[in-house]
Amino acid sequence: MRTLFGTDGVRGVAGVDLTAGLARDLGAAAAAWAGADARVLIGRDTRESGPELEEALADGIVAAGGRAVHAGVIPTPGVAVLTRLGEADLGCMISASHNPYRDNGIKFLGGDGRKLGDDVELQIERLVGSAPEACGGRASELTGAVEEYADWLVERYGAGASAEGGLVADCANGAAHRAAPVVLGRLGLEASYVGADPDGRNINAGVGSTHLDAVGEAVRAAGAGCGLAFDGDADRCLAVDASGRPVNGDAIIAAIALARKVDRVVVTSMTNLGFHRVMRRHGIEVEVTDVGDRYVLERMLATGATLGGEQSGHVVDLVHHTTGDGLATALMLLAALGTLGMSMAELADLIVPFPQKLVAVRADRSALAGSERIWQEVEAAEAKLGEDGRVVVRASGTEPVVRVMVEAENAASCAAVCNHLVGIVQGEIGEA
Repeated sequence: MRTLFGTDGVRGVAGVDLTAGLARDLGAAAAAWAGADARVLIGRDTRESGPELEEALADGIVAAGGRAVHAGVIPTPGVAVLTRLGEADLGCMISASHNPYRDNGIKFLGGDGRKLGDDVELQIERLVGSAPEACGGRASELTGAVEEYADWLVERYGAGASAEGGLVADCANGAAHRAAPVVLGRLGLEASYVGADPDGRNINAGVGSTHLDAVGEAVRAAGAGCGLAFDGDADRCLAVDASGRPVNGDAIIAAIALARKVDRVVVTSMTNLGFHRVMRRHGIEVEVTDVGDRYVLERMLATGATLGGEQSGHVVDLVHHTTGDGLATALMLLAALGTLGMSMAELADLIVPFPQKLVAVRADRSALAGSERIWQEVEAAEAKLGEDGRVVVRASGTEPVVRVMVEAENAASCAAVCNHLVGIVQGEIGEA
């Protein structure tokens, strides 16, 4: 059983849970697993803990006889792309995505540009602290990593991408602050930027895809046609229209699906019932899976779907890519709007969402599965709502919380059912 690796790599408070020593051991273990002279491409976001963890990780790779290849600050999907293009045998990203700057994480990607499977992560974990040292290791810099990644994006996703009235891009003071201007500039798109001045501590702080007010205000101030917002490691993208109204992942996936005329999409249990109605109206089959991009990808591979994603703006396109990519999502969205002859404002109106209430309850998430009372109440709530609503209660994969989500056609019923279930979760497994 894995104890270090979670649903998205090894993650925790930098210097406390994720120390330089652990990073070194992880680097050595990954290099030992990959074999003699393996090249490991290392990217990171802008957190102040990143450089120290990067150096420690590289030291471990070199000590185990591997080749540490530094790509510098680059989006997570950029590491996936460059690894797949042959720049390395393994990819490694140092980031905690949308979490605050104090957190950081380390995740590995295979030579195919995809996250390693649970079995491989377990093999690496078993080598942590015991990887044999070897000669011949060395470190190097991959110059022009962001530019190479940008070239790839423009070639695959640039066609048809346009933004009438200009756009504002919110880079979350994260990994997109270098890549987004390069990509949008090469396409000749008129863009201004917010969240593009990282200082090591302001990543995701009031900006980015988890704080759309910032890009909304900037769009209104600039009189721009729309705004795009990325998260800390730029694997997600959300949008706003000219008035600052949010356009979430449900609407983005819908636009791309309609423009491409796909026959099916894969989404998670958090996707609003309003999305399902639109897809059904256009004859597009919807596959539903658990929350998490790895589950979306698994279902896509199993069903042959080429498009899937999450409400959070994590969108996966298997026509060209292997993982969610915020910049690719942005370009696909802009191109889809052109194909559909639709403005971002019209897209914001496309999906009429069911009233939804989502509450994160601080709780012992490990106790959720075995709490019979909670699941009895969930079953009763589902019976009460019938086909006009739904309930999702799930443990977070990255935080000590249990998320309670309820949708219903009636807002009052939605709130009442959600509040009731939140009280049950707090009473049964909540933290004092």
